[in-house]
Amino acid sequence: MKGLLASVWNVIRMPLGFLVTLKHMFKKPVTLDYPRKREPMAPRFKGLHYLERYDDGTERCVCCGLCAAACPADAIYMEPAENEKGERYSEVYEINLLRCIFCGFCEEACPEEAIFLGQEYEFAGDTRESFILTKDKMLVQHPRKDSPFKKILRRVRKAYGIAESQ
Repeated sequence: MKGLLASVWNVIRMPLGFLVTLKHMFKKPVTLDYPRKREPMAPRFKGLHYLERYDDGTERCVCCGLCAAACPADAIYMEPAENEKGERYSEVYEINLLRCIFCGFCEEACPEEAIFLGQEYEFAGDTRESFILTKDKMLVQHPRKDSPFKKILRRVRKAYGIAESQ
């Protein structure tokens, strides 16, 4: 008797399943043609790191070490050096993306507003060495347009009395 009831129940449920399939067949697809069309990320998305430059093209990073101290995952390594003018800069600046948790503490700790987490989310690699970002990979091209997020961050820092760099 149980077997007969189960088979009758399956016969009733099968057309209901087909109805669900037919209902979704004529709807517009939700998927995105990914490589050709990219969905814009949310403005607060924290992606790949990049190092900013001053308007004259010099590096903003003075290798103070605050970003490395603020990093809870200990993913940032840097070595300072001085140029011929006596100004400090980072000779070696590396971020290990395998350790990084993309929290943004390095971005908040930087007094020079040199490091930012951008919108880039495509950074797959096939070796461990490809996940170590060096300074050469992170420095932005010069000249570059300012993003609205950085303008907002600078305005907030100014409002709360945090010294403006440069």
